[in-house]
Amino acid sequence: MTRIADLPPDLVERARKGMVIPAHPLALDSHRHFDERHQRALTRYYIDSGAGGLAVGVHTTQFEIRDPKVGLFGPVLELASETLDDYGAKRGRELLKVAGICGKTQQAAREAAFALAAGYHCGMVSLSAFAESPIEEMLDHCHEIASILPIFGFYLQPAVGGRVLPHSFWREFAEIENVLAIKIAPFNRYQTLDVVRAVCEAGRAGEIALYTGNDDNIVIDLLTEYRIRTSAGVSAARIVGGLLGHWAVWTRGAVEMLESIHSLRDQGADIPASMLSLAVEVTDSNSAFFDSANRFAGCIAGIHEVLRRQGLLEGTWCLNPKETLSPGQSAEIDRVYRAYPRLADDAFVKSHLDEWLSD
Repeated sequence: MTRIADLPPDLVERARKGMVIPAHPLALDSHRHFDERHQRALTRYYIDSGAGGLAVGVHTTQFEIRDPKVGLFGPVLELASETLDDYGAKRGRELLKVAGICGKTQQAAREAAFALAAGYHCGMVSLSAFAESPIEEMLDHCHEIASILPIFGFYLQPAVGGRVLPHSFWREFAEIENVLAIKIAPFNRYQTLDVVRAVCEAGRAGEIALYTGNDDNIVIDLLTEYRIRTSAGVSAARIVGGLLGHWAVWTRGAVEMLESIHSLRDQGADIPASMLSLAVEVTDSNSAFFDSANRFAGCIAGIHEVLRRQGLLEGTWCLNPKETLSPGQSAEIDRVYRAYPRLADDAFVKSHLDEWLSD
């Protein structure tokens, strides 16, 4: 078992302060075979962009990697971990390694043990397999995985496989000792507040780091200070960073944006109106990348398309041939590129691409 106290203290401190954690895509060639060269280049891109961590084996990495016929769960996690170690050492940086953990308890425990052996610091626990299960069973599951390695909680929106989780679930979840952070992604302000309130009421604000996964509200989530009245008094809490598929693209700009928000926070400065405009621009960009017009059908392919345009991927292929760009989605990506050029990091990518692709 690995506890939070066993992790590098500086890494835990940075995770609690808040960081950019991209959800790592999967690089495939035209035959839908694993493209290790471009996969490695992507990891290097995130390191040089200034990301503080990387999530691997999550939705953006494609759940089909777990199919025994595909057999990519181990190779993908191992390659990312090795690249983070090797290339990160060259840059003098250690990133937080977050492994996606899926399935019912037996499968999830195997994945957690594998991730721990592969050098991951924590696991983000998906509860999609418990769609019809009692809350108590879900909490038992989280306790079991937390007995193996530190965990990231994950509130996933119902529209893409999650379920509504009551405040009472999060209040008990916040009592689990080995919880490092929670990714809040219900795309719902009421449900987001349930998580923040539960963590504050447990007396763990600042100890359990809160990360946004609300793609429709990224910047506002990061700008907001919550003041929650508890039995011990008023507790202040913030969503300090993001673990996002959206941040798998234009990552350098995301890092700069989070640094600016942290600077405002640390100075106690008023929020400028320009930040509210930025919030709209980021949400609009996400609508194109994630294909909100088609209920997110093209969300993975949309991320791939941006990376393809930059040269970080050779194509938009997914393991599931049915996962493609939706009609009109490419034109939407063209539109947000024209509308918000300051958000893109194409010049940064171009200046480093040959190095990232080199063996």
